[in-house]
Amino acid sequence: MKTVCVCTLLSALVVGGCATGKGESYTRAGYDFGQLNKVAIVEVSGAVAGDAAKNQIGDFFAMELMKRGYTVVERAKVQALLKEQEFQASDITSDEGAAKAGKILNVPAVAIISIPTYKENMNMTIKMVDVQDASVLWLGSGFGSTGKTLSTVIGAAAGAAAGAVIAGGDTRDRVAGGVIGGVLGGVAGYALSPQQAEQVQKLIKKVCENMPYRFVMKK
Repeated sequence: MKTVCVCTLLSALVVGGCATGKGESYTRAGYDFGQLNKVAIVEVSGAVAGDAAKNQIGDFFAMELMKRGYTVVERAKVQALLKEQEFQASDITSDEGAAKAGKILNVPAVAIISIPTYKENMNMTIKMVDVQDASVLWLGSGFGSTGKTLSTVIGAAAGAAAGAVIAGGDTRDRVAGGVIGGVLGGVAGYALSPQQAEQVQKLIKKVCENMPYRFVMKK
């Protein structure tokens, strides 16, 4: 009986994590994106913690920039230069702060990635900011599944089973214990799992679908 309850719970989690992502973006009218020879991704902030995960997310966006002809400053170099200038992550909370960081990095535009929600589903906003006047050149946003439940399914199974056993009592107590144990057992490290990385990359592609090319692609 306990095994059935745990499996049912996990099945519901897996089904709930398969939603398709959606994205949209807006571009500053009349701006010549051909003049942007370099873009630096200065910040990945929000609900995703850990440098490993943030670096992966930054790399996924860098890939989309490069597909469109932009040169991207390597994230480790960005972090090193800003640290050398004693520029804190908290200083990049506004478009003006990001533009200031861009001047330190000597690039015409910077990008800021914000992920305010990262649970079973995630929200994402990406801005490209002009370093000279801190105006927004391109803004994209989207939402989708994180794949988080898939990456934690084994830990959740172990935790749920342990929670159900510890709870004892009637069926309701066992279910409650299983849910609590599942949450605790499902807590993973800060790096994105393969499933999470796949979902994040898919969402970034959705968000960037209408990002301007730096040059006209030849057919």
